[in-house]
Amino acid sequence: MELVLRVDAISKSFGPIEVLSGVSLDVKRGEIHAVIGENGAGKSTLMKVMSGHLAPTSGAIYLEDQPVVFATPSEAEKRGIVLVHQEILLAPDLTVAENIFLGREITRLGLMNDTAMRAQARQVLNQLGARIDPNIRVRELSIADRQIVQIARALLVPHRVVVFDEPTAVLTPVEAESLFAIIRRLRSHGVGVLYISHRLSEVKAIADRVTVLRDGKLIATRDIDGFEPIEMARLMVGRDMSKLYPEKPDAASDEVTLKVENASVPDHVVDVSFSLRRGEVLGFGGLIGAGRTELFEGLVGLRPFKGRVLLDGSAVSFRDARDAMAAGIVYLSEDRKGKGLLLQQNLRINLTLSALQKFTHGPFIDVGAERAALDTAIGDFDIRARRRDMLAGELSGGNQQKLLLAKMMLAEPRIVIIDEPTRGVDIGNKEQIYRFIADLAQQGRSVIVISSEMQELIGLCHRVIVMRNGIAAGEVPQSDLSEDRIVFLATGVHEERAAEIAAGHV
Repeated sequence: MELVLRVDAISKSFGPIEVLSGVSLDVKRGEIHAVIGENGAGKSTLMKVMSGHLAPTSGAIYLEDQPVVFATPSEAEKRGIVLVHQEILLAPDLTVAENIFLGREITRLGLMNDTAMRAQARQVLNQLGARIDPNIRVRELSIADRQIVQIARALLVPHRVVVFDEPTAVLTPVEAESLFAIIRRLRSHGVGVLYISHRLSEVKAIADRVTVLRDGKLIATRDIDGFEPIEMARLMVGRDMSKLYPEKPDAASDEVTLKVENASVPDHVVDVSFSLRRGEVLGFGGLIGAGRTELFEGLVGLRPFKGRVLLDGSAVSFRDARDAMAAGIVYLSEDRKGKGLLLQQNLRINLTLSALQKFTHGPFIDVGAERAALDTAIGDFDIRARRRDMLAGELSGGNQQKLLLAKMMLAEPRIVIIDEPTRGVDIGNKEQIYRFIADLAQQGRSVIVISSEMQELIGLCHRVIVMRNGIAAGEVPQSDLSEDRIVFLATGVHEERAAEIAAGHV
């Protein structure tokens, strides 16, 4: 196949820190080329260099064998190189059509031509196989549809190479398969696709070639045939990853630490009951929007909540998360950036904020004790921080999650609720987080894991409760844990069809 884009010996430094070192990579017309690596490996930096968002410190970029320099993303777009960002970068109060044409509006006689923009927006959405009304406001769309609108915006300009940066991070498996159909359609039209993902099963399913980065260096570029996820993981982290999930702790005791009866959260959850035993890892599965997060936000006082909650046999209710924490229950939000951490504050402040009473003497904060606690947390949770005074927002996603874990463990909880524990986390950090969770149960704590990744639930949990449309659709015991059983309960479809969805054959 003909090369459409090539980078040769690209390096990129930020001050004294080199994040890319002599990386070379090419993209062929009509192929899907995946780029994988741990957080901090340089994947996103490389993509930003290729799409004009960053200038390389050294090295060269070639477009169809001609050297090019992209001073801005707009220059790259004009040459057909577009980047679909990991974050949803849309204006929620504008319509779909207005978002697609934002900054590149069609005008007629000096006025915006809304009719033409709506028509073209509908056309590009239809080409993506989406039936989204161009007149609807973005805030009314599902996350999956917002992702499609963002792709439509990127593809509005003529494109030869499309870069997808973690496009499925917030999508369910069914929604992700719809995105894969779009990507395969691009490939069939001769477009070169660069695809960044932490999900190695996705890479195996969709890529033609795979490039592995580690610590800013090129480790390997391989054809997908015969290149299995376990080998991808080993090259990414530089060690054997055959044991991603730790041994499950011994079966939980018969002691019930938490019992929830007839829980309801207005507009989200209806009449859900469950129990949690000491030393148990209990999973909550289901599609995005099934009510899992809302159930536990209600339980810990973050939303209106009705129902009976028994903690060690005694009835309790929580006005807010601090009440729940005082009772020994901590909740780690799925939105670590928005609700879990203060990104513009340093690591020390983030770590101790929820347990500040441990570090105060009268009106004074013992900063020395805080620093000692941070040193301990960095060692115990393997938080990779270049400096002790760096901001939480400067950490990679996996290290942010480990800081959030360390922060919550300072409260010495008996029950830990973790919502999407490894969303946006690379496989090396995933392995560590899984071991932390298993250790919590081994210590006799009770753990609830809310996850959209079925393999995560199967690998970690003693049993899984599956939610659908705000109700508990059923429970899967450890002896029967499988992807098709979870999908069957999550979707309500026939089990044979569920097995097809779990395998990605939709």
